[in-house]
Amino acid sequence: MPRELTNWLPAGCLALGCVFTLAVNRQVKADLREPLDAIPMVLAGRTGEARVIPDDQRLAAGMSHYINRVFPADTAPFEIYVGYYDQQTQGKTIHSPKNCLPGSGWEALQQQTTTVSTAQGPVVVNRYLLQNKEARALVFYWYQGRGRVASNEYRVKWELLRDSALRGRSEESLVRIVVHLNPATSEERAGEVATQVAQALVPAVTQVMPAW
Repeated sequence: MPRELTNWLPAGCLALGCVFTLAVNRQVKADLREPLDAIPMVLAGRTGEARVIPDDQRLAAGMSHYINRVFPADTAPFEIYVGYYDQQTQGKTIHSPKNCLPGSGWEALQQQTTTVSTAQGPVVVNRYLLQNKEARALVFYWYQGRGRVASNEYRVKWELLRDSALRGRSEESLVRIVVHLNPATSEERAGEVATQVAQALVPAVTQVMPAW
């Protein structure tokens, strides 16, 4: 590579990064097509119960809208959370569960991705087996918005910068399913329930998200 090009390459990358970073703060808010409450209350044959997130936690998370529901049962009780950001700016971006969960006392015993077949095609989501003292849980989570479903945080960040720069849009949702393990719920059963819920949630979230 010519020396002149080698000298200019770092400066060019820095300039491009600055342009993308500035573009994140020059964007329009994207309103949901329907409220998140339009997402079905019945999932995997169970009826959910809405839970309110305390104001201090909501302010810290920075989401524009959310649903937080619990689905109690003797076997494989689960929770869902969808947090929507109408635009992401400095100080108001999605917090990765990969960073938040350890801060809440949860330790990752296993972490991988898994493919879920949905009505809009296969999607790849994160799959974590967690433990907090005696409690264990299986977590599926992914990022959904701007016409895609993604699991990789690096890809999500890159596409956020790209879309902000080129289209002035950065809306996105974090979608999370937590299935609690207990003596009546094996990891295999928890995985079946999480998959069934994810199959319903992906198209349901697509329905309420802004058109891309």
